[in-house]
Amino acid sequence: MTPANPPIPSAAAALVRELGRVHALHAARASNPILAGALERLGDWQARRLAATYADLARDARYADAIAFFQSDLYGSQDFSKRDADLARIVPVMTRLLPDGVIMTVARAMELSALSHELDAKLLDHLPRADGQFSVEDYCRAFRRTGREPDRRRQVELIGEVGAALDRYVKRPMIRGALAMMRKPARLAGLDELQTFLERGFAAFHGMNGAAEFLTTVREREGALIDAIFAGAKAPFPEPPEPRRKT
Repeated sequence: MTPANPPIPSAAAALVRELGRVHALHAARASNPILAGALERLGDWQARRLAATYADLARDARYADAIAFFQSDLYGSQDFSKRDADLARIVPVMTRLLPDGVIMTVARAMELSALSHELDAKLLDHLPRADGQFSVEDYCRAFRRTGREPDRRRQVELIGEVGAALDRYVKRPMIRGALAMMRKPARLAGLDELQTFLERGFAAFHGMNGAAEFLTTVREREGALIDAIFAGAKAPFPEPPEPRRKT
């Protein structure tokens, strides 16, 4: 007898599950200042790598805001626990007011956040030092030793899924209007970080006037880097530029 296919989780269930993952990861980070500092430095290093990899797109006014959004809000080194806690608070309202497609997109964004955080934590176990002072060769070696190649490819897949969905939604005036109407209630409810995140994402994708080329470029470049690293490349990208000194 052929076993029945497992049930496909609803959009709301998927969102609740992914929020549970990110909550556990935020709790672990908050309880361990050493881990938190190491993750922040690794995140900063990876954001500088992204800046170098996509410097050509960042110079193009069409893509500059999208690159900044990916660097700061999806791959940034800052603590997103407040934003994600805000999101968890409004899940009941979201599931009543928003279509399942939008809810599933938010769930996929949270899956990307959780997966990236998990992989970063594992990567730290294989880096020679946790102060951010490591080379591209050190990083690639740790990347290979961490393994989990399917998860690395899932990261890229999720970027494509979330980006393509955002590209569709920004073309719908009703959704853009609803986001604008949320601004004052969000501020009064203390949901400023979540509202700002959503508005930055929508603005970045709306300004591109079509994200297909951008997302194809990201998938191709990130996929090629994964291929090269797991094939044994020592330096498939240059050393990230040094961070700007604060004055």
